[in-house]
Amino acid sequence: MVGAVFLSEGIQKFLFAEKLGVGRFAKIGIPNPDFFAPFVGTFEIICGTLILIGLCTRLAAIPLLAIMLVAIATTKAQLLADNGFWSMLHDSRTDWSMLLGCIFLILKGSGGYSLDRKLSQV
Repeated sequence: MVGAVFLSEGIQKFLFAEKLGVGRFAKIGIPNPDFFAPFVGTFEIICGTLILIGLCTRLAAIPLLAIMLVAIATTKAQLLADNGFWSMLHDSRTDWSMLLGCIFLILKGSGGYSLDRKLSQV
């Protein structure tokens, strides 16, 4: 699921640039959004795909973990200030799930049907 969500979100940063890519990055105050939105989208596509196929899973989850930390810091801190702790948790549940999914993948790695597992048996 982690790989599929990141792959989808990365693609959408290009398909819907004004709403989810460059425009969104500019709206939330990310510096140089013309660079960072496609940069992040590319990492989400590549690393999401690697996780989906189970190749270099732990390594692929590291940049995605960083993306989620920045996403939470830049988009959810204001929710905390404006609406309080529980409202922020509710509104950021997907972000926290993705963050915890990345941590899990870094700690545990890929599953039995992954390319990582198949390559380690060779």
